Amino acid sequence: MLRADIASVLRLQAQCYLPDNIESEAVIRARLASAPDTAWIAETDGKACAYLVGYRSRLGQVGVLGDDFEPADTPDCLYLHDLAVGAQARGLGLGPRLVAHALSQARREKLAWAALVSVQDSQPFWRQQGFAARQLDDPGQELALSNYAGAPACYMTQELLTMTG
Repeated sequence: MLRADIASVLRLQAQCYLPDNIESEAVIRARLASAPDTAWIAETDGKACAYLVGYRSRLGQVGVLGDDFEPADTPDCLYLHDLAVGAQARGLGLGPRLVAHALSQARREKLAWAALVSVQDSQPFWRQQGFAARQLDDPGQELALSNYAGAPACYMTQELLTMTG
């Protein structure tokens, strides 16, 4: 994703999310500046039709809706904050392909986990990508989770590297 893609990201976000889950252009710009190598765009016919943004984090840390990304100094997790696929591209498999690309990068970086907050009844999609619901132990993180609008938000994780030894 490049700064030139921001208008497309805003358009796709508006197509895909409830009004209370839409984040401002300023927030999106700040996030892209703080984690440019974990922000991806998918195109069809030369037009952006899907995106995925995330950042390096710690397991159990919920990305707060509307806050800037704060990449962890010692990450163990790729936090996938936002995936959107525009109506014109649904059914093309772009969502799963973006997720697979992100998880592949996380594995190359030896991050043990991927995590996200599932909103708007998207848990079935995320389960198909290998994620499972996970209980949060920190009340502060539960509060962050409650800021997401619509159907109850769910913290989900996927183990990327099997810990042995």
